[in-house]
Amino acid sequence: MPELPDIHVYVESLERVLRGSALVRVRLVSAFLLRSVDPPLDALHGRAFRGAHRLGKRIVLRFDGDLHLVLHLMIAGRLQWKKPDASLGGRIVLAGFDFERDGVPLGTLVLTEAGSTKRARLHAVRGAAALAEHDPGGLEVLDPDVEVADFAASLRAENHTLKRALTDPSLFSGIGNAYSDEILHRARLSPFIRTAAASDAVVARLFEATRAVLAEWIERLRAEVGDGFPSKVTAFRPEMAVHGRYREPCPVCGDPVQRVAFAKREFNYCATCQTGGKLLADRALSNLMRGDWPRTLEELELRRRRGREGPGSGTSRSDTSQ
Repeated sequence: MPELPDIHVYVESLERVLRGSALVRVRLVSAFLLRSVDPPLDALHGRAFRGAHRLGKRIVLRFDGDLHLVLHLMIAGRLQWKKPDASLGGRIVLAGFDFERDGVPLGTLVLTEAGSTKRARLHAVRGAAALAEHDPGGLEVLDPDVEVADFAASLRAENHTLKRALTDPSLFSGIGNAYSDEILHRARLSPFIRTAAASDAVVARLFEATRAVLAEWIERLRAEVGDGFPSKVTAFRPEMAVHGRYREPCPVCGDPVQRVAFAKREFNYCATCQTGGKLLADRALSNLMRGDWPRTLEELELRRRRGREGPGSGTSRSDTSQ
């Protein structure tokens, strides 16, 4: 799912390409995309574009008459900026938003969504009160007025793991699986630390890491896009420290990045940098090893070598536990 840095750069790009334009029409390809009925979409046709902003992980396009379009890209939704009246053919295309400037066709904003499960959402909204209903309410960590005390209050509002707290949209705005992995690695903290048990020093480290990681990735993505439009929005980037880099070397210590798999998702961490060498329980690896779970990286690598060399080689479990 596109997260705060990706959405931030989308918004900046939309502000740039749509400045001074008006929405000519919305072309829906998938009727399931639209999740609202009042106002109708045609109420926005001909309305001047007044700006864009981020609302959690949502993109808000503002128009004359206090009307808004709220786009939630979910996991696989993406935006493309194309030539005027662009064709909307193709299995992944959900909608097209045609714009003009001074009566001249400007271009088409195309919404796509890969995969067979369509989850992206579009809402047409009238007024500030109705728009506020789409705000999950999480803290905007990059706001200049936010201090560590504000961060601590959100973090400790409920007793979750650090991983879950960072990704709860009612606690923190715009942070998901990918950037929470990067934040926790930067802070050198275990994803499983409970927020109620986090000391003031831990909270301060997490606050600084959160602001640093998000700001750095906004700058990185902004530089990548330049004067263009985002075309490579992904949660998996080779420059990331741990996210999506299972078994690749940690850029800090060089030890292999680990994972915790659950349901159809997983997150990544470095055992050496974040958990004092302790491996966190992983369902997929646990099943593979039939519940015989290694406690350290050394034990894990020993078992992998034994698996490659055959059951009769290497050191026994009793030897490694002494």
